[in-house]
Amino acid sequence: MADIFDYVIIGAGSAGCVVARRLSDANVGRICVLEAGPADRNLFIHIPAGFIRTVNNPRINWLYETEPGDWTGGRRVSQPRGKTLGGSGSINGHIVNRGQASDFETWAQLGNRGWSYAEVLPYFKRLETRVGTGDDTYRGREGPLTVTDLDWQNPLIDGFIRSAESLGIPRNPDYNGASQSGVSVAQRAVDCGRRVSPARAFLHPARKTGRLDVRTECLVERLIFDGKRAVGCTYLQGGRRHEIRANREIILSAGVFNSPQILHRSGVGEPGHLAGLGIDTVHALPSVGQNLADHCYSTVTARVKNALSLNERTRGLPLAWEVLKYAVQRRGVLSLQPSLVYASWRSDPAIADDDIQISFTPGSYDVLRNMKLDREPGMTAAGWQHRPESTGFVRALSSDPNEPPEIQPNYLDTENDRRVLLASLRLCRAILTADPLAAYYGFEMTPGPDCQTDDEWLDYIQATCGTTYHPMGSCRMGRADDPGAVVDDQLRVHGLEGLRVVDASIMPRMISANLNIATLMIGEKASDMLLSRDPLPRIEF
Repeated sequence: MADIFDYVIIGAGSAGCVVARRLSDANVGRICVLEAGPADRNLFIHIPAGFIRTVNNPRINWLYETEPGDWTGGRRVSQPRGKTLGGSGSINGHIVNRGQASDFETWAQLGNRGWSYAEVLPYFKRLETRVGTGDDTYRGREGPLTVTDLDWQNPLIDGFIRSAESLGIPRNPDYNGASQSGVSVAQRAVDCGRRVSPARAFLHPARKTGRLDVRTECLVERLIFDGKRAVGCTYLQGGRRHEIRANREIILSAGVFNSPQILHRSGVGEPGHLAGLGIDTVHALPSVGQNLADHCYSTVTARVKNALSLNERTRGLPLAWEVLKYAVQRRGVLSLQPSLVYASWRSDPAIADDDIQISFTPGSYDVLRNMKLDREPGMTAAGWQHRPESTGFVRALSSDPNEPPEIQPNYLDTENDRRVLLASLRLCRAILTADPLAAYYGFEMTPGPDCQTDDEWLDYIQATCGTTYHPMGSCRMGRADDPGAVVDDQLRVHGLEGLRVVDASIMPRMISANLNIATLMIGEKASDMLLSRDPLPRIEF
């Protein structure tokens, strides 16, 4: 016999946690959250530097991989995704970065009503408590997610910022304010030395109301339809199949790889593809799984002299001291996120909006060797393109929910994507070799001084590029007459009833940022849609 709820939320990731909190707060009925992974009890989820341990843990991580690509040298690229309460927001790099205003203007210009920057900004504000510098026109002070600045001192950090300034990149006191452009220490979802995950900020407080049933280790097989209306789903838990029903709506928040997979397994997608899997078509929607995009990056690393990097601090006796410091004070290197400085800039002075992102870490690691830190002192500048043009797809390979999907982002498929990434790496090198860092700069380790021509850079990129863990777009938002759209601007699946997709998969275009904060914003905005509330008033400038 099926359990019956008013709302069923599939996936306790970033957006799912927000929706669960807001529906619970509104006391609109019985709500059930189904999460494929375990509860978020793993110690390394809550220690900011624990990212290095969660990114490869199969217990709390789907550990997906892409298909080999032309511009990855035939390599598969890892695609970690969170599989626990909080989803990828429990295993990511903690960075708080909204993106440029023009990102959301583009969403609105594509016909998505209510998604301009002036209209989404109130939701960005509602979700956060900003601790520190910020104009309250742009920043929230009373939301569930605490946002702080890096408070760890290191001469390499100051040297990198001053080097960027020496090249004409201004220091920006708040890149989540009026403008993203410039260089500054990174803002992060860390409070008193602990990660502020979506589960900690949104889901766990909601559970205290008693109006929320959270079920873990529940692997959703497929949705159940009555005609064109989604009325429930089946899931596996403890080796048994269960059925659950929703009187009002099903909210699919399983993420950029799993939301389209669940739709495919449920008979929603391209009929030929579904027939090949032995799945009957419930609703023909060929756009499901298309439009996948991701930020592709590479790095420039240098040996450090005259300063301590993270490399030496994280082994032997120094690591023991850092562990003690964290245990007693919640400070030190264990309280750090992976990227400590961010810079947003342009590959060409003639363009209007920034198209390059640079991040800096006072440590060096092998991107092809599970992010392991080097033994010798080093520092790393990573570069990527804000808004790549290359797109790919994700699709189910089986009706079996245990079968991983086929993932092909087509990294660097366009010439412009390659040009901008190359320009970002040249900028990384320029910042590392500028005068303010000279006292600490030993020599370039990768790609090395022999890499000079465009072809040499592209060979290096092809051999080393990877993901920044920012996939999006596989159930993208758009008008009903848009053949590439999966959901409308209310996040309802085109042609179906009782079903919305609420996660990063609905993003119609890539944004100039890490995706977690924008995904939380999507959850906030979707909550008002589900509750039939008027949207928050737009903010005029």
